[in-house]
Amino acid sequence: MSEVKISAEPRTEFGKGGARRTRRAGKVPAVLYGHGEKPKHIALPAREFAAAIRKGGANQLFAIEVSDGTQVLALPKAIQRDPIKDTFEHVDLLLVRRGEKVTVEVPVQLTGEAAKDTLIVHDHDTLSVTADATKVPDHLEASIEGAEVGTQITAADVELPAGVELATDAETQVASVTAAPTAEQLEATLPEVEEATEEAEAEVGEETAEGAEGAPAAEGEEAPAEAKTEA
Repeated sequence: MSEVKISAEPRTEFGKGGARRTRRAGKVPAVLYGHGEKPKHIALPAREFAAAIRKGGANQLFAIEVSDGTQVLALPKAIQRDPIKDTFEHVDLLLVRRGEKVTVEVPVQLTGEAAKDTLIVHDHDTLSVTADATKVPDHLEASIEGAEVGTQITAADVELPAGVELATDAETQVASVTAAPTAEQLEATLPEVEEATEEAEAEVGEETAEGAEGAPAAEGEEAPAEAKTEA
C-alpha cells in the first residue's frame, strides 16, 4: 500500500468544545503517539483524510507534514466515526518507521462461488497479521470456490502476501458453509418473527406512554395539581 501525503496543523484546543470547533473548521481532531514520544495533538483536513481511508482502508499509511516542521509516518490505530453523519470524529495515529514490523487487523474477503443451495457464514471479517509498516495489505483473500456444506475456512486457508505473517491462531474459523434454508423452513419461522416484532412494538408503545405520563409540563402550562409544591 502506497503512503498518502497529508498536511496537518498543531492543535491547541482540547476537550469536547475544542474538538467540535476543529470539526466545524473542516478538520479531524487527531493524536500522534508511539516510539516513546510525547503524544502530539494535530488536526487533519477532513476531506483529504476521508478520501484516503475510502481508497486505502483503515490501515492506510500516512506521511504527515505538520505545519511546525514535523514530518512522520503513521498508521491509524483507532478511528471514531459519527454513525449518523458518517463523518470522522477523532483519529489515533501510531508513529511507525520504514522497515518496522507492526501488527494490525486486516479485512478478509471471500472469493469464488460456493456450491449450489449453500449459505456462507462469515465468522471473522478481519485477521491479525504482522507486516512491514509500509507494506500492510489493504485486504486478505480466502477462496470458497465450489465449497460444499460442512466446509470450514480457517485463518490457515487465507492467502498471505509475501512478507506478511499470521498473528491470529491458524485454527481461527473465518467462515463456514451451511445448507441454505428451504422455502418451507423460511415460511415456518415467519410467524415467530412476526410475533417477536409485535411484542417489541408493544413494549416500545408502553414505554412511550409511561414516559409521556411522567413528562414535565410544557412551558406555559401548569403542572398537575398533585405535582405543585409551596415555594
